[in-house]
Amino acid sequence: MKDKKAYAGELNQRFKKASPEEIIAFFLKEFDGKVAVSSSMSAEDQILIHMAVAIDPAVEVFTLDTGRLFPETYDLIQRTNEKYGIKIRVYFPDYHEVEEMVNTRGINLFYESEANRKLCCDVRKLRPLARALAPLDAWICGLRTEQSVTRILTQHVEWDEKNGLIKVNPLSEWLEKDVWKYIREHDIPYNPLHDKGFPSIGCQPCTRAVKPGEDLRAGRWWWETPEKKECGLHKK
Repeated sequence: MKDKKAYAGELNQRFKKASPEEIIAFFLKEFDGKVAVSSSMSAEDQILIHMAVAIDPAVEVFTLDTGRLFPETYDLIQRTNEKYGIKIRVYFPDYHEVEEMVNTRGINLFYESEANRKLCCDVRKLRPLARALAPLDAWICGLRTEQSVTRILTQHVEWDEKNGLIKVNPLSEWLEKDVWKYIREHDIPYNPLHDKGFPSIGCQPCTRAVKPGEDLRAGRWWWETPEKKECGLHKK
């Protein structure tokens, strides 16, 4: 068997000029049964679901329910399932771990320190993600280089060292205008909060609308500095 990290590098070179559809089609076939679309229900992820379902209606799609999402996000999960005839698999945090964290550090612990915020992300996101990725050899994500300073080095195909599998970012070179042009042309359902100044949407207590001139992820964990604004799902 090929070295997986080296294979990821080879595939990145191979697909440098490929379309998102070509990239998705390859990975759904090459890693059949061992690949899934990871969705945070973002605009980008909605595009990936639209493309992937057109290629393989049985594609596996999963999302993480932290327990603190916006009502609009839950509605979008339902609307997406109905539109595409799929059933997005939802992963939840362990309630014992959530109870211990909240009862020890407080219900809104994340505002108190960076360490608390990272702990909350770990319990509510990273640990459920690890369970979702455990049976996979590759995952497909909606990361784009334009999104923030923490994502400028994103490539089409990468080796995810932390999770030990190949990470695929078919839209990595798309601009914000490309995303919305595609969504409107294909009538793809999206979160209505995007129309209210929320370009990036996560947990409700940790997300606000952005101000004019701010970057796309300025509304996420806005009390922290830009270079720290990742929950760990996509840490390099």
